[in-house]
Order: sequence, then C-alpha cells, then structure tokens
Amino acid sequence: MTAVANETTLDVEVDLRFTAADAPLAVRFDGRIWAVAADPVHWFARDAWWDTRRTAAVGAGDVVSVEYWQVQVRLGSNSALRTFTLRRNPLSTQWLLESISD
Repeated sequence: MTAVANETTLDVEVDLRFTAADAPLAVRFDGRIWAVAADPVHWFARDAWWDTRRTAAVGAGDVVSVEYWQVQVRLGSNSALRTFTLRRNPLSTQWLLESISD
C-alpha cells in the first residue's frame, strides 16, 4: 500500500513576505503568520492564454508566465511542517495559495 499526502486545493489570496534576496520568508493565511522553515522551490509555468481569452495592451509585459513557490511552513518551532504551493498569475501582484499538503 502506498501512502498519499493529504492535499487541499484552495486558490485563496495570501500575503507573502520576502527576504532581501527575494525568497519567501513568511505567508499570512487565515489570520496567521506561517514561517518558511526550509529552502523554498521556485519555478515558472506558461498560462494557457488561448483558454482564458484575456487580452493585454501592446507592451504590457509578460502575459503568459505563471510564477510558483512551494514552501514548507510552520506556525511555531514545535508545530508540524505543511507544504504550501503559491501562485501568481500573469500581470498580477496578488499571490494565491493554490494548495496545502501535510
């Protein structure tokens, strides 16, 4: 039998605080501050712009790159680690908590 981590999909807005080196330091979610407790993983994916039917003005910038961070966070030094997957859509400044896994 294979163990599978419990994962919840959310897509809710969160506040993300960064270090001076632009790495996530903490996430404000559900009225709590979750401290990043391990090295975060950062990547970009391409938005399916043909499905969204969004338009952008000429020169608006990168309209297809979706930015992701996967961070292991905890509420306190004795609490269990949880994994947050965070996403920022093209041309947005708002971070979304895409999923949480234990």
